[in-house]
Amino acid sequence: MYPSYIDLYQTGKLNAIKEQLTEILRSCILCPRECRIDRIAGETGFCHTAHDAKISSAYLHFGEEPELVAAGGSGTLFFSYCNLGCVYCQNYRLSHAGEGEAVSPSRLAQMMIDLQHQGAQNINFVSPTHVIAQIIQALPQAIEAGLRIPLVYNCGGYESIATLKTIAGVFDLYMPDIKYFDDQAGFEYSGVSDYWEKAACAVKEMYAQVEDLVIEDGRARRGLLIRHLVLPGYVEDSYKILDFIKDEISQDTYVNIMDQYYPCYLAGQYPRLSRRITHQEYRRVIIRAQKIGLHRGFNV
Repeated sequence: MYPSYIDLYQTGKLNAIKEQLTEILRSCILCPRECRIDRIAGETGFCHTAHDAKISSAYLHFGEEPELVAAGGSGTLFFSYCNLGCVYCQNYRLSHAGEGEAVSPSRLAQMMIDLQHQGAQNINFVSPTHVIAQIIQALPQAIEAGLRIPLVYNCGGYESIATLKTIAGVFDLYMPDIKYFDDQAGFEYSGVSDYWEKAACAVKEMYAQVEDLVIEDGRARRGLLIRHLVLPGYVEDSYKILDFIKDEISQDTYVNIMDQYYPCYLAGQYPRLSRRITHQEYRRVIIRAQKIGLHRGFNV
């Protein structure tokens, strides 16, 4: 069974999506920040990215979720910059400093093909939100060169519903990181005042497109995977996020509840973020997930 983007390509719909997203770059509203700058002309907004995407690295990643890694690894493309400004970002050299090199659509397409040839189980786009137009510009060339593996939209959750609806059918797997329920935390730590509203709506749209995660022979083929990084002092926030997933998404949602937070980048300047989470904090979140009936994706 071919990924859904093949059908879009064969019917000409993928080219229409490409043209629509490329036109949006002239007054960019691809993400909720809606900077409305002309990226085609070289202007840059919050994401510091004009017409060409920048990539920091491309390799087979064996540290992702087991269902993404499977036998051959997840073919991961790390994009430079981001549409969030997280003060604790562990990849701040990429997301804030913009380490990486600009790539043309042809080069990006070739990187996808190279990863597939190396045995990648999927192409995993990390921080794709601000460069979704460039990804779609490259995709037809990759398809023509033989790309046939699932595509993963690996994002920070701060997404535009209009953009997500535009790309419906392109991505087989959505993997948002739901960061906060508390909008004050979103503003203080990531520079957005409406994180929860945008993230909640985005995850609902993602689920409407791909539904619960489907795994075949140990490999993620299609569906929604949610990540949630437990932050120190925000256990109650985590509870509310889990309740939302169970009540408004699906009790069968795959949820990776992560415990690897550590103070990084500017986190030491923020009292609540200046320490690791405790084992007790993490266990409380896991117990809450179990109590409300979530059962996929996290360790018990």
